[in-house]
Amino acid sequence: MDGVNLPKITTDIPWGHNIILLEKLRSPAERIWYACQTIQHGWSRNVLVHQIESSLHLRQGKALTNFKRTLPPPQSDLAQEALKDEYAFDFLAADICERDVERGALDHIQRFLLELGSGFAFVGRQHHLEVGGEDFYLDLLFYHLSLRCYVVIELKAGAFKPEHAGKMSFYLSAADDLLRHGDDRPSIGIILCRSKNKVVAEYALRDSGKPIGVSSYRSTRALPEGLKDALPGIRELEEGLAPDAKTPPR
Repeated sequence: MDGVNLPKITTDIPWGHNIILLEKLRSPAERIWYACQTIQHGWSRNVLVHQIESSLHLRQGKALTNFKRTLPPPQSDLAQEALKDEYAFDFLAADICERDVERGALDHIQRFLLELGSGFAFVGRQHHLEVGGEDFYLDLLFYHLSLRCYVVIELKAGAFKPEHAGKMSFYLSAADDLLRHGDDRPSIGIILCRSKNKVVAEYALRDSGKPIGVSSYRSTRALPEGLKDALPGIRELEEGLAPDAKTPPR
């Protein structure tokens, strides 16, 4: 962060935000990082507190991916920076079950964007694709405004398994053929699992020709009061995974 003017930054954010940076962070470099992110994304004080307490600076851009091999620069670097190694889904219940779901997920999934990060535009859940006369459904489909590409997200209630990468590769091939427009860049995939074995994930992605990232999520900390109603629970998010919630074929 050489050349960054800390006094100038602090005048660009509300005083209450500055107090939070001073009280919750000891490192000047971390204060600058969070101040810059606040300016860029327009975070409220509650969101800033949540991002600090969830150690966003340690997670942003650290996802396990094969982007450097499967995407051209500078898209590979931009895509890497857009993903997190671990997502702080503090709103998730511990007793997750993909089959135990509730309705009304769509409104909650839109709020899910807060932790997903900036640039993600929600397209749909259980997005239908027809391939070879068969029906397939993407758990969550987004379009990233900065990367200019579709982002397919698979949400898993358990640990990462190698077969998840193969399924995602298939989905990305289909998305590129059926959804991608002439000006769009190659679609990327994110596999979100409750946990992952880094070595297993690296092997699974090693020979894949499609850009895929593998991230985990946790639900160990409590959210600030101001955010509790703004984010979904796991059962609500996973409505998109339930067989009876799939979008009917068109």
